[in-house]
Amino acid sequence: MKNSKVIIAVLVLMSISRITPTFAQNEIKEQLVVPLSDPAKSGSLNVGLINGSIKVTGYAGKEVIIDAETLPGTSSSKKEKVDESASGMKRISPRNGLELSAEEKNNKVNVSSSSHRQQVNLTIKVPQQFSLKVSTINNGDIVIDNVTGELEINNVNGDITMTNVAGSAVANTVNGIIKANFKSVTDSPMAFTTLNGNVDITFPATVKMTTKVKSDRGEVYSDFDMDIDKSAPKGVRSNQNGMYKVSIDEWIQGKVNGGGSEVMMKNMHGNIYIRKAK
Repeated sequence: MKNSKVIIAVLVLMSISRITPTFAQNEIKEQLVVPLSDPAKSGSLNVGLINGSIKVTGYAGKEVIIDAETLPGTSSSKKEKVDESASGMKRISPRNGLELSAEEKNNKVNVSSSSHRQQVNLTIKVPQQFSLKVSTINNGDIVIDNVTGELEINNVNGDITMTNVAGSAVANTVNGIIKANFKSVTDSPMAFTTLNGNVDITFPATVKMTTKVKSDRGEVYSDFDMDIDKSAPKGVRSNQNGMYKVSIDEWIQGKVNGGGSEVMMKNMHGNIYIRKAK
């Protein structure tokens, strides 16, 4: 296509003038600058890790800047299976395990790492108008700051923090807190869920939303004037092994400033805070 451009950078395999490597003992640092096909338009970032932290910050520039580092002594502590066929030999690993790739096409930037054993921490700068899909699993938190767009954030064993963000968000973790501070929101539905940790979300005072909140073993707090639905809890009927089970749906539902798009918040162990920006 005439206006289509693909930029691929693989840190392990390619030597590009805009990549700056730094070494300190077992630590590796790299910087990769990814230009956009159309800097005048908004874009999106998709980045996922198995092992490490991710911080994404919106800035006034027109490129995506990726700083990556591995930390000494962060390889998996899991005992590895001994390969008897390799007795007397040593294992050879590429670049101490820092394997990171970035691909750009039509303002969509995909970043991935195949370094599963070693922790990789990413610090990424994106233009302020940018949608994000960010995920990690182990040994890391996710921090998003000063970004406007559709935000899809997933973690497993770590926290999710969003500050000075705008637009809409869906954020999920298992073992960690979720904390967000919105400058403004769109009419899109949003959801914030964790199993073990608090959910703490701050909205603009003028936000119009319909909340659906549930904390199995915690409390729900808000300083909004919320119109709570006080109707009787709804029974949920399910068929299990030929028998019917009826349980009570204990969601707290309410409207803020007359109601609007649904905002769902749920956790099991922890409290839920719905805050009004001061």
